[in-house]
Amino acid sequence: MLNYIIRRLIGAIPVVLGVIAVVFILTTIVPGDPARIMVGQRGDPATIEKIRHEMGLDKPLAVQFVDFMKNALTFNLGKSYRNNMTVVQALLIRLPVTIKLAFASMVVAIIVGVPLGIISAVKQYSWFDYGAMFFAILGISAPVFWVALLSVVLFCVILGWIPGTGTGNGEWIYYVLPSVVLGLRPGALIARLTRSSMLEIIRQDFIRTARAKGLAEKVVIMKHALRNALIPVVTIIGIETAGLLSGVVVTEYIFSLPGIGRLSVEALVNRDFPVIRGVVLFMAFLFVLANLIVDLSYPFFDPRIKYD
Repeated sequence: MLNYIIRRLIGAIPVVLGVIAVVFILTTIVPGDPARIMVGQRGDPATIEKIRHEMGLDKPLAVQFVDFMKNALTFNLGKSYRNNMTVVQALLIRLPVTIKLAFASMVVAIIVGVPLGIISAVKQYSWFDYGAMFFAILGISAPVFWVALLSVVLFCVILGWIPGTGTGNGEWIYYVLPSVVLGLRPGALIARLTRSSMLEIIRQDFIRTARAKGLAEKVVIMKHALRNALIPVVTIIGIETAGLLSGVVVTEYIFSLPGIGRLSVEALVNRDFPVIRGVVLFMAFLFVLANLIVDLSYPFFDPRIKYD
């Protein structure tokens, strides 16, 4: 197991280096001078040149890239152009909100998606199966911003059941509606994937053998079929969780949640390149970590998989 983890970490190094290079290139070719943005369009040229020198923007691109690579590998991502706060501090301040939202959204997705997929597979071609798959298609197809806006109008403005936007004093009630909206799409994906995996597994010979031995149907489905069908489901859960943790831009912006997603929007609008680079690198790190955790969880669900 340890050797496999080391190999995976070594294999992730080129991915991280490639992401760093792409981030640097994309943020370099974007129009706009960060120094001029900081001082305004009517800023003094001497002041602008001084700021460019302090930020290292007057160096050749090759030197800037090497410096950026070194700083990125040591988590020294510079300071924000807007508030003189370090990028790491800006990410850490916004991270708790995104973690709460991602955790609640994935709980909603799993609670809804896995049972729907199991029951749909067991009751294939029934009215429940058709209804569940209609929900899954609707959840995948409906744009998040449309669902979010309709939810705010219905549950917050018309019915007044829950608060509309913001985080209040950190109460969980403020995360209910955005979590449900955000968990709709991954829940639909999990439902469809669970159903297809279960349908494939319940037709296997070992399931027929378990039933022939007289085991209860619940034991056959939950202990034998579901455990073997969970590998693709766990994979999509890991990927979706990494995506949620990296910050969901639309949901956080509509519900005025000060998370990573909203931070990225503010950074893009203000050409805050250090923050943009930090958010992208943070997202890349999360996806690499999520893939590693998902791979290491496979032997738990399928004992035939071993990492020697």
